[in-house]
Amino acid sequence: MDPIIIRPRSSGVRYWNELWKFRELLGFLAWRDLLVRYKQTTLGVLWAVVRPLVSMLILTLVFRNFGKLPSGPAPYPAMVLCGLLPWQLFAGSLSESGNSLVNSTHLITKVYFPRLLIPISSLISGCVDFLVSLALLLVLLLVYGFPPSANLVFLPAFILMAFAAALAVGIGFSALIVRYRDIRYVLPFAVQMGLFLSPVGMVTSVVPEKFRLLYSLNPMVGIIDGFRWSILGGEYALAPQSVALSAILIALLLAASITYFRKVERSFADII
Repeated sequence: MDPIIIRPRSSGVRYWNELWKFRELLGFLAWRDLLVRYKQTTLGVLWAVVRPLVSMLILTLVFRNFGKLPSGPAPYPAMVLCGLLPWQLFAGSLSESGNSLVNSTHLITKVYFPRLLIPISSLISGCVDFLVSLALLLVLLLVYGFPPSANLVFLPAFILMAFAAALAVGIGFSALIVRYRDIRYVLPFAVQMGLFLSPVGMVTSVVPEKFRLLYSLNPMVGIIDGFRWSILGGEYALAPQSVALSAILIALLLAASITYFRKVERSFADII
């Protein structure tokens, strides 16, 4: 029996054209991921409310009651939830996309399609949770009588940055995990540590000025600060250099991740 060879039909610019031709498959993969996530769950999509709500309560307890950290003019729970929104979009999408290739072995070993669709589809399905959490934040602001800021028009830009950050790191990790399976066990720990290395439960202003630039090397710092500034108002200072640094780092990470992914993509079916 002759061996079955699964290989891409194009490269370079033609690969990206082919990726566009498979856009319907991208939608099907995203829908599949969403169904699998909530299949046979009692609460279903309500988990997208329960998880950020519980996380908000815990972080509020730790940082406000024990750490005595300031929250600015907004109520502390609202300030925390504004930080949780982009962080959970990033962390949840990263976890899903990182393991996406390994979880799709049955597809990769049977038929060819641009493998980049798999981690991207995982990110798209995670956007549903984000939209539900965003609705929760708006309800919380109404309860506290703290209406969203006029800066809300800039929110889509920071949502796009959070999505791009998750895409950049997720694509790279998905390719690495195919070859080095130990990374899938390190990833949850790294995500958990990243929560405390980002200004989720605090405002960036509590970081000493001399460490502010070093702290901003975490791309999520500029994104989270941008979320708070967009939703809660100008009282939450937004450092343009921090946002610019985040954008540059995300662009570099995305370019490096896609380059590595394309380099090792041909070997996925052999080693997965």
